[in-house]
Amino acid sequence: MQGTVDGFSYGLVTPVAAFLMACLGSALGLRCTTRSLRHRDTFKAGWLALGATSIGTGIWTMHFIAMIGFSVDRAPISYDRPITFASLGVAILMVGIGIFIVGYRGATPLTLVTGGTITGLGVATMHYLGMAGMRLQGTIDYDTLTVALSVVIAVVAATTALWAAVSVHGFLASLGASLVMAFAVSGMHYTAMAAVNVHVHGTGAATSAGESATSLLLPMLIGPAVFLLLAAVVVMFDPLLVMGDPDWQRPTAQGPHRPGLPAQRRAPAYGEPANWSARRPSGRGGRKGVGRGAHRSQEW
Repeated sequence: MQGTVDGFSYGLVTPVAAFLMACLGSALGLRCTTRSLRHRDTFKAGWLALGATSIGTGIWTMHFIAMIGFSVDRAPISYDRPITFASLGVAILMVGIGIFIVGYRGATPLTLVTGGTITGLGVATMHYLGMAGMRLQGTIDYDTLTVALSVVIAVVAATTALWAAVSVHGFLASLGASLVMAFAVSGMHYTAMAAVNVHVHGTGAATSAGESATSLLLPMLIGPAVFLLLAAVVVMFDPLLVMGDPDWQRPTAQGPHRPGLPAQRRAPAYGEPANWSARRPSGRGGRKGVGRGAHRSQEW
């Protein structure tokens, strides 16, 4: 028997809450990726890992908050916990692969397309693996064309997000990029849910599926939500993430350094060793006294 599917059992509450979590994860992930690309320091891998975990966790949390509002008439819904958490691991792993490709191979068109494709496939895999963990008295099948459309949306959204991370400057611009990514990810989710057809086995019990899903999913969402909040605290305490590049790191309009003139001094970047100018030049200029400052400045 064809089941009556309702994706908005709680009205706009679950879509709005899911969208906000997608915004938070996207904003944190994009800012961390931007931080790692524009500042070459010893914490590059850490920022990339934090960005991948933030995006993967935000997308996973968005998916299951939205699934709280999904119900099937006369078919109570539950979830397999190992498969549900496996979908979180897949999201973080594949998003991480895509982000690390861009972070370490450079922001070329090839790396952006490759990283965006892997990241988008990770988002789609997370969604359908999470759906595979759903348990009800019936079977679920999908419309092939709609599924393909949802995968395309995921890949395009991920590629656009990585492009924004390397191209968009400023906190407000990055915030706008995260809103666009959250809209795209939410659109991918609801496009994929439009492909769902449920065939109920038997009459089933007239139990509220929304309450069953809520009581099961909410405890599982607490940990990832807390992680996103802690990641937001880390981002807020890094001034380079919030304020952008300081003036001394931006290229000057004077052009390249000319021989014979002292180059402008550059303060060490965050995480760079404090003795960045400690390399001793050869010759008489290496001794203390006259000429040492000029030789040291010319190294940079």
